[in-house]
Amino acid sequence: MKIALLIISILLIIIVLLQSGKAEGPSQIISGGNSSLFNKRKERGSELVISRITLVLGLSFFVICLITSFK
Repeated sequence: MKIALLIISILLIIIVLLQSGKAEGPSQIISGGNSSLFNKRKERGSELVISRITLVLGLSFFVICLITSFK
């Protein structure tokens, strides 16, 4: 179980780093001034696949952490 948790955590780190940033510049990341963050923008293609993989890996990480904490 611990090996699966380790593999999922490494994959989760890699997939999060592959995601494109929503901020346009480094100053917007620090100040948080990103007005287009909550626009109705649909993900398409590889962006959609990466976000779904992130969701699945995050949920599986959460579930495995809960299971191992009750053992």
